[in-house]
Amino acid sequence: MTGPLAPRTMPLHPPQCPVPTLRDTIRQRLADETGRLTKEAPYTVALASPSPYRTAMSSLGLQRIYRAIMESHGLACERAFLPDQDHRDDIPRTYESLRPLASFPVVAVSVAYELELAGLVSLLDASRIPVHRDKRSETDPIIVAGGPLTFSNAEPLAAMVDAIVLGEAETVVIDVLRTLESTTDRHRTAQLEALGKIPHVFVPALHTTLPPLAVVDNALLPAWAPIRTPHTEFANMFLIEAERGCSRGCAYCVMRRSTNGGMRLVAKEKLLGLVPDDARKVGLVGAAVSDHPEIVAIVSALADRGVDVGLSSLRPDRMTDPFVEALRRAGTRSLTTAMDGTSERMRQRLERRTQAKHLIKAAELARQHGMDRLKLYVMVGVPGETHEDIDECIAFASELSRLLPVALGIAPFCAKRNTPLHGEPYAGIDVVEDRLDRLRRGLRGRVDVRATSARWAWVEWVLAQGGTAEGQAVIDAVRAGGTFAAYKRAFAARPPSSDRPVTTP
Repeated sequence: MTGPLAPRTMPLHPPQCPVPTLRDTIRQRLADETGRLTKEAPYTVALASPSPYRTAMSSLGLQRIYRAIMESHGLACERAFLPDQDHRDDIPRTYESLRPLASFPVVAVSVAYELELAGLVSLLDASRIPVHRDKRSETDPIIVAGGPLTFSNAEPLAAMVDAIVLGEAETVVIDVLRTLESTTDRHRTAQLEALGKIPHVFVPALHTTLPPLAVVDNALLPAWAPIRTPHTEFANMFLIEAERGCSRGCAYCVMRRSTNGGMRLVAKEKLLGLVPDDARKVGLVGAAVSDHPEIVAIVSALADRGVDVGLSSLRPDRMTDPFVEALRRAGTRSLTTAMDGTSERMRQRLERRTQAKHLIKAAELARQHGMDRLKLYVMVGVPGETHEDIDECIAFASELSRLLPVALGIAPFCAKRNTPLHGEPYAGIDVVEDRLDRLRRGLRGRVDVRATSARWAWVEWVLAQGGTAEGQAVIDAVRAGGTFAAYKRAFAARPPSSDRPVTTP
């Protein structure tokens, strides 16, 4: 769960129907929400996303921060989102009061991944808030960022935000807001100095190195989303953590066991007790949900309630007959899992446990339990990959397609910080496109192949490896139209951060 922005909602309106105004859209979405928290507080801030509502409200992390603020004494927040395409010319406003972001003392932004930086630039520009942090005045909001991006590389954010909360932010964000509330009568510089003293908070104007990632107490788990709505990627689904982190050591993943202490489990009884009685769809979230030792019992218990269940991660080596049977009873029609590398050799390079036998068993179980399709995620362009690895993928996917229909979701490999593969070069746009073409030709008529853009993957890689200079380049690129060519020019015009390899796309 690419392009220059996170996925945008682009509603299609018949020619005879007028496009709803932003206010009308907000009014309708609020009416359709279940579980929204209502509160007035002396210190109210904006909680914003650089993605549109449909994508942002599918984020468990954003909803967890929303709940943390709204449950804290004396604090409240109002939500704002990057406007949909139809409303891109409107000033972004909060859903709760229609106030513009510039009227709040603080704008807290959750950033999920590198390409959402463009959405942040657009959101701030549209809100008439200076995008460059050093150009803000005493009357501008303080911009605080956090989110999944901080687990890998938060440095490009330093060009745009005043403070960054690194890691798990449920408690740290409250410390940040209380500090800002208590210093409202002081100058902006003094407020930033106060923020700089909070553990796990990076203040670009003061600090030169990133602090360690925050880790919340296990007693605060699990995160769960208070708001359900039909207007999201996971319509009316109740999202809840089954676990946090991962015990595995996959070489490409920022959530591998070395990040934040490995895998932390949520007990079955606690998880099931938090699911609302009226929830008809439940999404179990986590980096390694299928590794939960009680996952079969959890899914079975929800299926017995008549609930449809979705899992954010399914490992093929965890597929057993009882597990797949439980998934089928819980409404799963297509079994989705990760193939990762294009060959056994590439999976070993990525330190994955997945073997061909696991994927074959998953396909057989999916067919046995009447599922429609096997969906596999795979990366191309892993360091050391050759045409022989691509050909092995073609042969193996073809073999699986004889068991049941197969769809491949392909993403170019992008090395991330805080992983063993940090610093590995991007394979190259031409190389990735050649391998994608080879896969499509080899699997034509047998396997559905869908791939993300090789060009935008290169942009993602530059930002994943980059620093403040690359963040500045995002601002330049967005203001130059946000095209790939604009990004290419913007990156070339600025000296790269010292630790980013200098390569051409």
